[in-house]
Amino acid sequence: MLELTKTPHTDGTVCLTVTVPKEQAEGVAAALEGILRLVGEVSERTVPASEVLPDMTPGKVLRGARGLREMTQAQLADALAISKSNISEMERDVRPIGKEMAKRLGKALAMPYKSFLF
Repeated sequence: MLELTKTPHTDGTVCLTVTVPKEQAEGVAAALEGILRLVGEVSERTVPASEVLPDMTPGKVLRGARGLREMTQAQLADALAISKSNISEMERDVRPIGKEMAKRLGKALAMPYKSFLF
């Protein structure tokens, strides 16, 4: 199932996150790259995030998302009605992020919850 999530940027661009079945990922990436080439937006081959950031973890995604939104651990913890230490443990990958918590994090951080599930 194809899932698109639009995140507006202040420079007039939109970030699209595409979630597809693993076995279709390369084909979808190639198709999107081809479309961007047709409209003149891509001049070189793109590289999957997993190749650039091979050690990415759910905790690092959480820390990055929180940082991009300029939220402290305490602010995010308040928004989720959990303790700040829980946020800290999730960011350090000491506490796993389950599906329900991922959904709450996704809502609080305005991003797809699946970003926190590996």
